[in-house]
Amino acid sequence: MRTERTDGRLARGRRTREVVLDAAIARASVDGLAGLSLGQLADSLGVSKSGLFSHWPDKEALQLAAIDHARAQWTDLISRPAVRAPRGVRRLFALHEARLSFYASEILPGGCFFHAVQADFDDKPGPVNTRIAEAKSDWLAFIASLAAKAVELGELRADTDPEQLAFEIEALGQCVIAHSRLVDDDSAYTRSRLAVLHRLRELATDPSILPEEQ
Repeated sequence: MRTERTDGRLARGRRTREVVLDAAIARASVDGLAGLSLGQLADSLGVSKSGLFSHWPDKEALQLAAIDHARAQWTDLISRPAVRAPRGVRRLFALHEARLSFYASEILPGGCFFHAVQADFDDKPGPVNTRIAEAKSDWLAFIASLAAKAVELGELRADTDPEQLAFEIEALGQCVIAHSRLVDDDSAYTRSRLAVLHRLRELATDPSILPEEQ
């Protein structure tokens, strides 16, 4: 009985943590991480602030946990769906399309957690800055690894620079958030998709395995 009660408390604690972190990254996608607080989240969720302190002792711990939670969400909803595509250039393009689909789904009200929070901490050294930079670097390295595999498979030209291509794809993905909200809701996704597709077809040894530009 004691084990059952302990297991039940642990399960409830995990559920509470998930709910709070879901709310945290949703709020941060709009307002950034700098203003995120346990008090705000407790009020918005109707839970005890003291209860949240049992999970995160201070604001910085909450911010770090939110970054990790956002990374896990990104992996689940963007990276994992993309790797179902065939290895090589098609998987690289599937990754970009999965990212655009994630943005368009409006799972996060601000569109992208990482787009919102990097401006808060890009010039503020410390653990939060380091964690955001790690997430950014790992994402770019993942894109580059897919590009390198496409070169290895002979689907991208041998002179393709995977790191440069990863930078270009990242830039074309990130610009969608600001453009779609400030300029034109309809064209940003189409233009970003076409720009990446055009670049990949330009570098592909057999462009016919990619969708046609439309």
